[in-house]
This record gives sequence, C-alpha cells and structure tokens, in this order.
Amino acid sequence: MLCKFSKMYRLNLPQYEIKIANKNGKHTIFDVLRRKYVALTPEEWVRQHFVHFLIEHKGYPSGLLANETELRIGNKHLRCDTVLYKHDLSPRIIIEYKAPSVQVTQKTFDQILTYNQLLHAEYIIVSNGISHFCCHINYDSHSYTFLNDIPNYEEL
Repeated sequence: MLCKFSKMYRLNLPQYEIKIANKNGKHTIFDVLRRKYVALTPEEWVRQHFVHFLIEHKGYPSGLLANETELRIGNKHLRCDTVLYKHDLSPRIIIEYKAPSVQVTQKTFDQILTYNQLLHAEYIIVSNGISHFCCHINYDSHSYTFLNDIPNYEEL
C-alpha cells in the first residue's frame, strides 16, 4: 500500500520493504523494533528507514536497538528516538530524528546533548532522512568529533 509519504519524502537512505496499514482511516507503519504498527508521521518515516539502514546495511543487532526510550529529568519526561545499547545494556548510541522538511540545526544538537547528559552514550546521531550527522564523544578530553559516515557496528 502506498501513501503520501512514500511519494512525498525521498530519503537519502536505502529502500526497504515497507509495511503500511490503514487503521481507522489513518496510515500506520510497522516498527520492527516495537513489533507493532505506529502512526505514520514524517519523523516516523525517517525513523523506520534509518533503523532498517542500521540493521540491514550497517550490521547493528536489532536486539540491542530500542525506539522511543523514555528519559526522566526531575518531573520532565523526555523520549529518545532510538538507542543502541551495549551488551551490558548501557547506551552506546543515541539517535534523534527530524522530519525531512525540518532542517538539522544547533537546536537539534542541543536537544540530543540534553539526552546524552543522562545517558553518556559514546556516539550521537541526528538525521532528517536527507542529512545525517554522527559524532563520537570523548569524555576523557571533553571533546567530540564529527564522523564522515555512520560507522558499521563492528567499527564501534
């Protein structure tokens, strides 16, 4: 089943076999990590493509990935779009998605860095499906390095 997103948003990510359903008059997309259909929004369109890219093209184990991870800062509840965990279940990568029509800005990085204050992940990734940015965080030197590409899992 095709929907407006498949025609409207051509992403800078590989294609995959997308599962879209119509539930109560609204389009949904199958989330392989949550194992259920979720509302199809432009940001979700990016998330699903990016997750499939990580699993199918970069070798990331789906069992160590989670979507919509809840974080708490005091009384504030935040949701991290995707987290890749290490085998000891500490966060290795956190990923923030934006809709393809949303430009990735400093505000986007500020958002994910707020999440990373809690998680202390080694990498942060930001993507709007068109542009992808990956940083490696060095906590010893209090610095970060932008990488040219999203690393393969075995390179982490």
